[in-house]
Amino acid sequence: MVYYVYILSSATNYTIYIGVTNDLIRRVYEHKNDLAPESFTSRYGVHKLVYFEQTTDVRAALEREKQLKGWRRSKKNSLINGMNPQWRDLYPMILGEETDSSTHFVRSE
Repeated sequence: MVYYVYILSSATNYTIYIGVTNDLIRRVYEHKNDLAPESFTSRYGVHKLVYFEQTTDVRAALEREKQLKGWRRSKKNSLINGMNPQWRDLYPMILGEETDSSTHFVRSE
């Protein structure tokens, strides 16, 4: 099984959310469509997938999520900038609707 640690941002990139899932496409779809109407991402319009990494170790994914949540915002921004400098929505790319060789996927374990 593959697990993903991901970061979503609001349209303005002001608000971010960090999560973990074993189905990135499904989970981002749920966020984008506000399927949990009372959730943080729904309340603050955090729907843009700006970063993700994958691993086959669920414990490593949960630990990484916790680690990222503990980082200062500037460090989180640097992580995102390293993979996705324009903070584009990566969801179309993971759906296979778009390809961009300038986006580098990091920390794949």
